[in-house]
Amino acid sequence: MPPVFPMLTVLSMFYYMCLRRRARTATRGEMNSRRAIESNTRALPINVEIVQYAKEVLDFSSHYGSENSMSYTMWNLAGIPNVYPSSGDFTQTAVFRTYGTWWDRCPSARLPFKRTPPTFCSQDYVELAFEEPVYPTAVHILETYHPGAVVRILACSANPYSQNPPAEVRWEILWSEAPTKVNGPQARQFTPCIKQINFPTNLIRLEVNSSLLDYYTELDAVVLHGVKERPVLSLKTSMIDMNDIDEDEDEEKYGCGMDTLNKQFSIVTLREWPTNGYFDKLPYELIQLILSHLTVPDLCRLAQTCKLLYQHCCDPLQYIHLSLQPYWARINDASLEYLQSRCTLIQWLNLSWTGNRGAISVSGFSRFLKVCGSELVRLELSCGHFLNETCLEVITEMCPNLQELNLSSCDKIPPQAFNHIAKVGSLKRLILYRTKVEQTALLSILNFCSELQHLSLGSCVMIEDYDLIASMMGAKCKKLRSLDLWRCKNITESGIAELASGCQLLEELDLGWCPTLQSSTGCFTNLARKLPNLQKLFLTANRSVCDTDIEELAANCTRLRQLDILGTRMVSPASLRKLLESCKDLSLLDVSFCSQIDNRVVLELNANFPNVFIKKSFTQ
Repeated sequence: MPPVFPMLTVLSMFYYMCLRRRARTATRGEMNSRRAIESNTRALPINVEIVQYAKEVLDFSSHYGSENSMSYTMWNLAGIPNVYPSSGDFTQTAVFRTYGTWWDRCPSARLPFKRTPPTFCSQDYVELAFEEPVYPTAVHILETYHPGAVVRILACSANPYSQNPPAEVRWEILWSEAPTKVNGPQARQFTPCIKQINFPTNLIRLEVNSSLLDYYTELDAVVLHGVKERPVLSLKTSMIDMNDIDEDEDEEKYGCGMDTLNKQFSIVTLREWPTNGYFDKLPYELIQLILSHLTVPDLCRLAQTCKLLYQHCCDPLQYIHLSLQPYWARINDASLEYLQSRCTLIQWLNLSWTGNRGAISVSGFSRFLKVCGSELVRLELSCGHFLNETCLEVITEMCPNLQELNLSSCDKIPPQAFNHIAKVGSLKRLILYRTKVEQTALLSILNFCSELQHLSLGSCVMIEDYDLIASMMGAKCKKLRSLDLWRCKNITESGIAELASGCQLLEELDLGWCPTLQSSTGCFTNLARKLPNLQKLFLTANRSVCDTDIEELAANCTRLRQLDILGTRMVSPASLRKLLESCKDLSLLDVSFCSQIDNRVVLELNANFPNVFIKKSFTQ
C-alpha cells in the first residue's frame, strides 16, 4: 500500500494544475463569448467572429478535371458553394483523381513504403487561401457526393498574401482522424471539432483518403470561422492540449510538469535495468530486425538512449527504404543534413509533398543526393515545388541506378528541364502526371529509356502530337505494361494502332476523356484484338463506345479486371452480360451516365454477378 501514495500525490497535483489552469482562463474566455458574422468591410472589434469562404486554391496533388477547364477541378473550391445542399455528381465541384482501392489492384500499383506511421493515411491534399488571417474556431467542409474522405485539416502560419516571407513556416494539425465509411452518398456539412492554435492563419490544408469510398468524393466549398484575437480555454473546453499548458512558476514549485513526470519515471526505469537494457546480449542482426519496425522519429529518439542503440539507429541498413512524406511539414535542409550520414545505402526515397515554401533548397537537395544518390533505385518527388532544372540534372548525374521516378504534379519544373531524364536509361517507371513536359523532351526520353514498363502522361497539356508520341512508344518501349494517357486531347486511331502493334505487353491503359478517339474508326476493336493481356481499360467519357467494342473485349481480353465506360450511350445490357460471363476476374465496371443502363439493369447484373462492383452514378 505505501508505494501507491507517492503516485496518487503526483497525479493529484497534476490534475490540480490542469483544473487551476482552466479556472484561471475561464473568466477571460467567457468575457468574449459573444459571436457575430462579418457583414461589411469596416473594421471589426477583435472579439467578432469572421466567416470566410476560400479566396483561392493555392496547391493540390491531383484532380479529376482538366487543366484547361473548371469541371471537376480543385479550383471549384474557391468562393461560395455552387451545388450544396444538393447531392449528386456535379461538374461544378472539386474531385480528386482516384477513389476506393482499385488503383492499388492494377499493374501500375506501387509497393508501399514500410515504416509509414499508422496515423498518416493521407493520399491527396488541397491548400486554400483565405482573405483574413484568424485564429480558427471552426472549419466547415461542404461535401456534396460520397462524403467521408477528409482525414486531416491543417493550418499554416505563413500568410500567402504577405510581401515578407516568414523566417519559419509552421503547420499545425487542427483535426485528424482515420478514414471512416459514411453511410450513403448524400451531401453534408462536415464540421469536426478543431484544436485551438497559437497563431492566426489564412492558409488551410485538407488531406483526404478515399480508399473506403464507393465513388469519387465531391467537395463544394470550405468555410473558415475565426477571430482576430487568440481565444483562451474556458470551463466548457472538453479537452486540454498539453502543448498549451505553460510551465509557470507554480509548476516549477511543485515539479509536476509533464517533463518532470517523464524524467521521474525514466529514472525509475533506468535504475532497474542495466544501461543497455540487456540489448548487448542479443545478436546484432536481431536488434536490427526489431528496430526495423520503428518509425523514423522513433529511431531518432531511441538513438539518444545509449551508445549501443545509437550505433544501431544510425546504421545505414536501417534506411534502405525511407519515406519522409508523412513528415512533410517538418522536413527541411537541416533534416536532410541530419539524415545524410545514415542514408549512404538508401535505395528507396520518398520526398513527396516535402520542401515547399522554401523548406528545402536546391542546394540542400543537391548535397543530399551527391552523398546518398548512388544506390537509389526509386525516387518519389510528387508535388515537390522546389524542384527545378538543376535538381533534375543532379538526379540524372548522381542516381545512375535509378529505375523509378515520380514527378507527379511537379508543375513548377520548366519544360526544358525534362530533357535530362533521357540520360537515365535504366528507368522502368516514370510518372509525369500534371507536369509541363513538352514533346521534344518526351520523344528523347522514349528514345533512350527503352526499359520503361510504366509511364504516366495524364494531363500533360503541353504535348502537341500524341500520335507521334504513341508511335515512338510502339517503336521503342516494347516492355511497356501500363500507360496513362488520361485527358490527352489529340490522340487518334493512328496513334492507337501504332501503340497496340508495338506494345503488346500492355496490361493497363487509361484513355479516359480522350475526345478524338471514335469507335467508328475501329480503334477500340483493334486494341481488344492486339492487347489480350489487358487487365485495366479506362474509356471514360467516350460517347462512341458501342456493343461491338464490348463484345470484342469479351472475346479477346478475358483477363480484364477493371473497365470504365462512363458516359457511353451505345452499350446495351446484353453486351455487358457477355462481358461479365467471359471476364471471370472482372471486379470493377463503371457504367455511370450510360443511357441504356438504368438502375434496374444494374440491380439485375449485381444479383447475377455479385463479385463485380458495378457503379452507376447519378445527378439530382
